[in-house]
Amino acid sequence: MTDLFGSQEQQDIPKANAPLADRLRPVSLDEVIGQEHLTGPDGAIGRMVSAGTLSSMILWGPPGTGKTSIARLLADAVGMHYKPISAVFSGVADLKKAFAEAETMARTGKQTLLFVDEIHRFNRAQQDGFLPFVESGVVTLVGATTENPSFELNAALLSRTQVMVLRRLDDAALGTLLDRAEAAEQRGLPITVDARSALISSADGDGRFLLNQAATLFSIVLENPLDPPAMAALLQKRMPVYDKDREGHYNLISALHKSLRGSDPQAALYWMARMLVAGEEPLYVLRRLVRFASEDIGLADPQALVQCLAAKDAYEFLGSPEGELAIVQACLYLATAPKSNAAYKAQKAAWKLARETGSLMPPAHILNAPTKLMKDIGYGKGYAYDHDADDGFSGANYWPDEVPPASLYQPVERGFERKVNERLIYWDNLRKSIKGNG
Repeated sequence: MTDLFGSQEQQDIPKANAPLADRLRPVSLDEVIGQEHLTGPDGAIGRMVSAGTLSSMILWGPPGTGKTSIARLLADAVGMHYKPISAVFSGVADLKKAFAEAETMARTGKQTLLFVDEIHRFNRAQQDGFLPFVESGVVTLVGATTENPSFELNAALLSRTQVMVLRRLDDAALGTLLDRAEAAEQRGLPITVDARSALISSADGDGRFLLNQAATLFSIVLENPLDPPAMAALLQKRMPVYDKDREGHYNLISALHKSLRGSDPQAALYWMARMLVAGEEPLYVLRRLVRFASEDIGLADPQALVQCLAAKDAYEFLGSPEGELAIVQACLYLATAPKSNAAYKAQKAAWKLARETGSLMPPAHILNAPTKLMKDIGYGKGYAYDHDADDGFSGANYWPDEVPPASLYQPVERGFERKVNERLIYWDNLRKSIKGNG
C-alpha cells in the first residue's frame, strides 16, 4: 500500500508513469509537509537527526500525515538499515526474522531502524517481544499508529520510546501538496478555484486521500473546469475519521459534555452533529445526555432528565432521521438549563461515608417492630409520626447513633435548587427551634 509520499519499502527513483503519490515522495525530512514541529531544526526529530543518533519512538497521528515517510527518511538521514513490517500482515515468525536480520546487520556495524506500521494491532504479548531488542540496541524501533498509544500500547514499551504526535494536515499543507502534484504533472487540476477549496476540505486532513483524488482528476479529459457540484458528483467524499470504540469517540463525547457544561448550545450542537454524521449510534448519544442531566444539572432543573428520557422515547418511536430532532431538542435544553453538580457531589459524599461507617444500625425509633420481641427491645419506641407534628415536621434524628448528622447534599443558588435550598434552610431552622424548646 502506498503511504502519503511513498511505500514502506525503499525503492528506486519512480518512473514517469508511477502513481502520483510515489512521484511526490519527499527525498529528505525538510520536504515532509505539515510536520515541521517535529522535523524542523528545532523539532524533536530534527534535533535527533542533527545529532546523528535516533531513539526509539512512536509516531502517532491521523491517516495520511506522513508517518511511514518520516520513518524511511529517518533511516536514510542517519545511515541506518531500514526494515519495515506491518502488524496487519506480520506475526511472531516475521518479528523473529526481523530481529535475526537486525542482529546480523549489527555484527557488520550497521544499525537497524525497525519500522512497525499499525503497531497497535500487535497484542500485549507481541509488544513485550520488542523489549529486549530495544533495550539491547539491536533495533531502533519506530512504530506508527493512528490510535492513542496510552490505550493501545504496553506501558513497558511506552517507557522505552518517545511519542511523537503528528498533526492533521491543515489547508495550507494540503494546498502545498496540490501545488506539488500540479508541478509534477506540469498542468493545473481541471477544477475551479472554489472546487479546489472544496477538494482540500473533503480530504479532512488526509494527504494520501487528497493525492488519490487529484490523480483521478488528472486522469480525465475535460472541456471545462469542474465546479464544486460537478466535482462532488465525480469524486467520492471521504467519511470523517471516527472509530466508535477508539479515541476519536471519546474525544468527541468529551467535547460535547464540556460544551453542555459550559452552557454553549452552539458548540454542543456542533459536536453532537459531528458524532451523528460520522455514524455514532444515536442511543449512545442519548445515554450520555441522560447522564449529563443528572450529573451537571440535577435539581437545578428537574425537567432536564424528563426532556432527555422523552427524547429517547421520541427517537425510538420515530427512528432516524426524524427522531434525531428530538435529540437536538434535548441537547439544546441541557445546554441552556441552569447547572448544578450538587446531586453528583452528594452521591460521592454519601458513598464515601457509607463505606467508612460500615454496617451501623439505624436508630431504634425509626425501625419497624412487626413482632413482640422487637417491640420489647425498643424497635419503634418513641417514633414521631411527622404528619401528626406541627408543620408536618417532627425534627427527629434519622442518623445512626454513632454518626453525627452530615450535610451531604448542598444545593446551589441556581434554578430550582434555589427553592430546594430555601426548604432545607427552613427545616434546619425548624429543627433547631424544636430542639431548643425541648
